[in-house]
Order: sequence, then structure tokens, then C-alpha cells
Amino acid sequence: MTDGEWAEVWPLLPVPGWMRGRGGRPEGYCHRVLLDAVRYLVDNGIKWRAMPADFPPWDRVYAFFRRWRDHALVREFHDRLRARVRERLGRDAEPTAGVIDSQSVKADAVVGSDSRGFDGGKLVNGRKRHVVVDTLGLLLGVMVTAADTGDRAAAQVLLHQVADAHHQLELVWADGGYTGPLVEHCLAALALVLAIVKRSDDMRGFVVLPKRWIVERLFAHLMRSRRLARDFERRTTSAEAMIYWSMTLLMTRRLARTRRGQA
Repeated sequence: MTDGEWAEVWPLLPVPGWMRGRGGRPEGYCHRVLLDAVRYLVDNGIKWRAMPADFPPWDRVYAFFRRWRDHALVREFHDRLRARVRERLGRDAEPTAGVIDSQSVKADAVVGSDSRGFDGGKLVNGRKRHVVVDTLGLLLGVMVTAADTGDRAAAQVLLHQVADAHHQLELVWADGGYTGPLVEHCLAALALVLAIVKRSDDMRGFVVLPKRWIVERLFAHLMRSRRLARDFERRTTSAEAMIYWSMTLLMTRRLARTRRGQA
């Protein structure tokens, strides 16, 4: 991180328990260098044991990643960054509309059969990333499943999680794969309008559809992170954490740019 990026990040970091007087041993490495190490791994797609010597030992970096994953600290940090980005762009911290979609990616050999499947539509053997983003393309929620999991089944669980975390959310756009009872379920159980954006029958070739391009842009960003080009994680929770880390990198850079513009 540059000094400008760090200035945006450090006030939003979760405070360790030992700094709140709850006991525990102080961490042996600065948060800035640990954040840089994890983001380097996600961006460049290296193995944990291939961590460059400029960073702390790989096992210390992995312990930091594991702690932030298991205690949902990476999501807390990500959500604070997202709120700051929205406010910097003149939006309310909490969104009122979003877009949902899924992306199937190939899985590495370390991915077990319990979380791996075959997506017959995309002809992909691996996992599927189900995401909800706001109208700026910022992540609101993610769930990683086997690739053979249906979009509607996963969306029912994911939208419950997103609606519980974002109480002002009223409208979510989706593609034709989410039609059916899910639309009525969202309205009755979540007070959430699920609007289906379909291609017209006379469309030919590639056409940019309203709202759906927003979530496709997020998928394009994820594929630029080499660790996310395919799924290398043994656990789905690790795969979800990697997506949050990739988005924190994007938002940190965005905050630094907007800060320079205001200056």
C-alpha cells in the first residue's frame, strides 16, 4: 500500500482484543505489512509457502488470514471500506438496490468432492460464486458452493443473509435463471422485490443488458486476481475470504484516488 492508501485504511481496521483490554498477546507484526502480504498473495496467485522474504514468514501471514477469516474480520473490514467508498461518492452508506448473479470457475485438485460439482450449462467442473453487489458494483454478499448447485437454491440463502445485513435493501435485479417461486418468496419473506432482466427474443449476439453488466464487471475484476482465476481453496469459507480480500484491494485504491481528487 502507498502511504495515501494506508491513511485511508488504518482508521477502518478492526481493533485487536489486546488493545481493548481483553487480554491476549500483542501481534508480532504490523498490520500494514500483514495486509500487504495477504493482498500480494491474492493479486499474484502465489502459494502460501512461496511468500517473498520481504514479508513476514508465511505461517504468520496465514495465521493472520485464518484469524480474520474465522472471526469474519475480513468481512467487517470490507464492509467499512464499502461504506466509506459510497459516502465519498455521495451515496448513503447502506444501499437500497443490488444485483445478483453467479460465476462458475474451475477448481484445483485440492478441492474435495464434498464442495465440487459439474455445471452442465457452463461445462465447468469446480465451484460456483454467488454474489450480490450494489449499483456501484461493490460487494454486498458472497457464497461459494459446488458448481452443480442451482442458482435459485443458493440465492434463497444468500438473499436472506444480505437482507439481514442490509435492512434498507428493497430491490434486486437478476437474470432469467432466478425466475419462479423465488420471486414470490423474496417479496413475502424478505419484503424484497426481485426484478428479472431478460433478453428479448429478437436480440442477436452480445448485448449489454441494463443493470446486469454491473455484476459482470465485478466478475471481471475477480478474474484479474490470479488467486481467483480458478478455485485453489480447500474450504469454501477460504474461497469467500479471498473474494473479500480482492475487493478490499480494489476499494482501497479507489479511496486513495478520490482523496487525491478532493485535494
